[in-house]
Amino acid sequence: MAKLLKQTALFVPLLLLMGCQEDIRSPLKVDMLNSDGDSLGTAELSEQADGVQVKLSLEGLEPGYHGIHVHEFPKCDGPDFTSAGSHLNPEGKDHGLMHPEGAHLGDLPNVEVAEDGVAEAELTLSGATLTDGKNSLLKEDGTSLVLHESQDDGVSQPAGESGARIACGKIQIEQQSEAGQSPTDPTEDNQEKEQE
Repeated sequence: MAKLLKQTALFVPLLLLMGCQEDIRSPLKVDMLNSDGDSLGTAELSEQADGVQVKLSLEGLEPGYHGIHVHEFPKCDGPDFTSAGSHLNPEGKDHGLMHPEGAHLGDLPNVEVAEDGVAEAELTLSGATLTDGKNSLLKEDGTSLVLHESQDDGVSQPAGESGARIACGKIQIEQQSEAGQSPTDPTEDNQEKEQE
């Protein structure tokens, strides 16, 4: 009995610590920057039962549809953001949400930017997680979220003919501790005006 109590005493703090770790990871705020390093807004990632919800609040973009994907590395070196690597694809599938042999884990639906250059969207990254595991967006050092200049056609290889990478944000836990040093978020001004 004493052995059981001792094991329980060790297990409960570990369980609480694991629960706290998950709370730190979700929601996770990602600053989206253009090639000049200016903030275009944010993406908020939240753990859901079926994947990771990505809530976008961006501005200063060209109107129309834009491809958006999670990429392999938490690197956003401008001006082209190629440092982010390829799409996150731990299963080795073909690119495209409409491809019969797809999709990459990092493939997301296109984002529609309104005529005023603002994009407000909620997307789901099915099968992804902010916890540990093969499909974690926070594995190793993390990943990145990349917005493209054109619409993703959902089937072309390797990236849906979505054009140049125009914005990037690092998906990593360390970013949370640097939140005070992030560029200002221009979409906060819009929210304040709407509330007035």
